[in-house]
Amino acid sequence: MFDVLIIGGGVAGVSCALIMGSAKSKPFAIDKKIGIIAHQKTSALQDALFNNAYGIKPGKLGLELLTETLDQLSETYPHVIQIHTEKVLSVEGEYPSFTIVTNKNSYTTKTIVVAIGSANTFDIDGLLQFVQPHAKALVEKQRIQLRNTDHKVADGIYVAGTLAGLRSQLAIAAGSGAAVATDILSLWNGGIDVQIHDSTR
Repeated sequence: MFDVLIIGGGVAGVSCALIMGSAKSKPFAIDKKIGIIAHQKTSALQDALFNNAYGIKPGKLGLELLTETLDQLSETYPHVIQIHTEKVLSVEGEYPSFTIVTNKNSYTTKTIVVAIGSANTFDIDGLLQFVQPHAKALVEKQRIQLRNTDHKVADGIYVAGTLAGLRSQLAIAAGSGAAVATDILSLWNGGIDVQIHDSTR
């Protein structure tokens, strides 16, 4: 049983995993099992080139970021379980016991973060009832989002990145994933707000 399982290995998903992983030493997170289904095949980063993203050297390729950020996650927070080469087919159950079925396995989790793209090919059974047209994308692109209030879709289900109805910018997607992580960490902390920062002091 995972405490949280993140679906998607792009910007929002890995950002969420990095923040959650960094909370490992906190009393409210020390015993939590965190995982990420790091599917990247449909990530918008596949053909991205970054010249205008904060903290990223101009000319950085999205394909490089996809690999480098998962390496960073595994090296810095190895307790976050990475699941590769699996695609999510369905979500079953309700909070606090969901079953995520992939093309190879099934996993149980208390909380889900859906952090895949906003393409209208979205086909995760059990979440289709939350699909609606994307509020901030050009109509002709036929993008979709999951209906949510401040990233929360339903009890135990969160959405991050463009699928949350946000614009397709790396900084926005990363911030969205981080916001979801701190929301979940705050719940684990008994409702007391959490921010996770490292410091040289």
